[in-house]
Amino acid sequence: MSLLKTVFNCDGPVALITGSGAPRVGREIATELARNGCRIALHANTSVDAAGQAADELTRGYQCDAIVTQGSLEDEGVPQRLVNETVSAFGRLDILVNSAAIWSPTPIGEVTAAEMRRYFEINTVAAFLCARAAADVMSEQTTGGSIVNLGDWATVRPYLDHAAYFPSKGAIDVMTRSLAVEFASRNAAIRVNCVKPGPVLLADEVPDQQRLKLCASTLTGGIGTAGHVAHAVRFLCENTFVNGVCLPVDGGRSIYSPDGLQVGENTG
Repeated sequence: MSLLKTVFNCDGPVALITGSGAPRVGREIATELARNGCRIALHANTSVDAAGQAADELTRGYQCDAIVTQGSLEDEGVPQRLVNETVSAFGRLDILVNSAAIWSPTPIGEVTAAEMRRYFEINTVAAFLCARAAADVMSEQTTGGSIVNLGDWATVRPYLDHAAYFPSKGAIDVMTRSLAVEFASRNAAIRVNCVKPGPVLLADEVPDQQRLKLCASTLTGGIGTAGHVAHAVRFLCENTFVNGVCLPVDGGRSIYSPDGLQVGENTG
């Protein structure tokens, strides 16, 4: 029996993963959880066809039940509906992974108030609303549940031209800790944690020279994979004594800079 089945005391724990339609990190998290015995609710906004194909693949590959939920997280009513549809299909909800996010460079002089609001609506507010709706279900379950938010390692060292994005992701750390306290007061078996991915899933068009520079920017000397992130999510779902943690999965990127000042040129 998988550890997740033991933690949630059922033959098929139920996991809802937002932003899991397209073949990126959210999809890999869904696959990892399906591989470990979960029934899966995928979520997509525009990638509905891809999500349907993924649901079929999960069903065939892991003999798990899988459904597709759909909706724009800019719509305030969608988070509650996603949870409702998941519970209606499976009768419970054990895991929520807030993976959906938007990310696009904009020079700071071109950032509008509307763009700032959109980043917060999708990356922050929607995650809050999904978590609250999930906790309403989990609070009635003896085994509670696990909520995992996806943050970003680079909130500690933000990239240029993402001044609208990073505030929305920086809020995830604080929200994770706050919700861990809030939900545990309702049911001590509800846990809220966060994974902060580093450089993973580089686009195919990234030049080899830039790829090598990114590899050198980590202590591990390489780029991570969506699988590294998915494994960390599963760990946080399995370990019932970890709560309120924001875990970098970044190869050491957040503590290291390849400028020589830490190694070789340090002066004490």
